[in-house]
Amino acid sequence: MPTQLPTYKASGQSTSPTTVSEAVFGLEVKNHQLLKTAHDIYLSNRRQASASTKTRGLVRGGGKKPWRQKGTGRARVGSIRSPIWRGGGIVFGPTGEQNYQRRLPKKAKRLAVRQALSLKKDQLLVVDSWPQTPKTAELARFLAGLPAQRRRLVIADAFDSDQHRAAANLADLQLITATHLNVVDILNADSIIIVATALEPLTGWLVGESETAIPAAAVKANPKTNSGPADKSGL
Repeated sequence: MPTQLPTYKASGQSTSPTTVSEAVFGLEVKNHQLLKTAHDIYLSNRRQASASTKTRGLVRGGGKKPWRQKGTGRARVGSIRSPIWRGGGIVFGPTGEQNYQRRLPKKAKRLAVRQALSLKKDQLLVVDSWPQTPKTAELARFLAGLPAQRRRLVIADAFDSDQHRAAANLADLQLITATHLNVVDILNADSIIIVATALEPLTGWLVGESETAIPAAAVKANPKTNSGPADKSGL
């Protein structure tokens, strides 16, 4: 039986279901190992090495010996910036040079996205068009007519500045283009709205002519592999 998604018009009226690709929305996910790996790698690649501490050589002050070496009855000490002193340096702390980038093979990334869409199949719906308005109130009225509540993810082939402007003040709405889709946004959404024009580029990106569908068991991902820049999906 082909996979079909409920479809709605711009007015909010239900229409005939849309038949979608089995290779993208109809996968049988036997385990979640690949999804977990893709989820962790995406969050790791988004992480910034902003934490930075100072060693005893970088902390200001402490050049003078607090007291003489012998004769005081106290422990010998050479600087008030010793790591064991309050206000002293930090031993083995973060320096801001950590590299959190990790890599997942391209086929594994796209398979993980297909698995996530298949698991969320019951929360998916298709709309024939997306409002071309910069007004948040008009967009909110459009969303109120759809059976999509709470955290909503909208997938389209492209968004213009007016559409981004209208969605900016809706905290429970996220816009994303088809080729930037990732596992984290899919799994975090309660409802996923797909604009009809995005189905073709989404399917072509996830299962193209040069892309062969591979079973999850055949994917051997090394989550600890460090690599260069990430691709569009953020992995």
